[in-house]
Amino acid sequence: MNTIISSPVPPKPLRYIINTSAAPDHIGGNEKIASSGFFPRGGGFGGAVPNSGRTASVIAHENVLNRMSAPAGKEAPTPERAWPTDTYFDEFYKLSSYFNGEAVIVYFEPQANTDGDSIVFFRHSEVISAGDIFSTVSYPIIDIEKGGSIQGVLKGLNHILDLAVAEYRSQGGTWIIPSRGRLSDTADVASYRNMITMIRDRVQDMITRGMTLEQVKAARPTMDFDGRYGSKTGSWTTDMFVEAVYRSLKEKK
Repeated sequence: MNTIISSPVPPKPLRYIINTSAAPDHIGGNEKIASSGFFPRGGGFGGAVPNSGRTASVIAHENVLNRMSAPAGKEAPTPERAWPTDTYFDEFYKLSSYFNGEAVIVYFEPQANTDGDSIVFFRHSEVISAGDIFSTVSYPIIDIEKGGSIQGVLKGLNHILDLAVAEYRSQGGTWIIPSRGRLSDTADVASYRNMITMIRDRVQDMITRGMTLEQVKAARPTMDFDGRYGSKTGSWTTDMFVEAVYRSLKEKK
C-alpha cells in the first residue's frame, strides 16, 4: 500500500497544441501528436471541422486553418485530422482558465513571416515562444506570397520586447524561445530587432535611390551580419531574405 501511495502521479495526457504558423515544420506533426493527447469534444465550427474525438486541441490563428484547408469541392493540402480545432481571429486568444498553474496567451502578429503568425506568452513562467519571428541562427523567413512583410516582423519583435521584462540591464528575466537556436533574453531579441531595422533602412535607402533588386543584392546590405545569420545554401538563403525585404518595401508603396 505504501508503494502505491508514494508512487508518482501518472503524467496527464497532452491537452493543447499551439501552431505559431502554417509552415510545414510547425504543423507537420499535428495529426500524430494530437492523437496521443486527450481533449474530448464534439465537432467544431458547426460541423465544419469533423469531430476531433479524444485528441488534443490544436490552436492557431484562423489564417493557419485557411492555409491548411480548402473551399468545398477542392482538395486540401493537409489531411483534415491535422487541421486546427480551435482558431482565433482577434488580437489574442487565451486559454479559458489557468493551465498547469498559469495563464497562457496566444498573440496574433499580423503580416510578419506570413499572415497567420502567433507568439505564445506563458505569463507565470515568464516565457515567450516566438515562433518564426525570432531566430538566433538565421534571418527571419518572410513569405511575401503568404502575406509576410519586413514591417510585420519588426512589429512582432517589438511586441515581444513590450511583453518581456529583464532582470537587470536587459539580461535574465523573461526567457524567449526562438524558432531555431538557443534560449534567449530581451538583450538577444533587442539585438536581433536592431539588426533587422538596420537592414530594412539600408534596403529602403537603396530603393529610394532607384536601385534594382540585383543592384541591392550586389551591394550586400547584410554583409556585417552574414557571418552569424547568413547562408548561401539551404531553404532560406541571404539572397532570398534580401529579396523578401526588397519586395516587401516596394509593395508597401
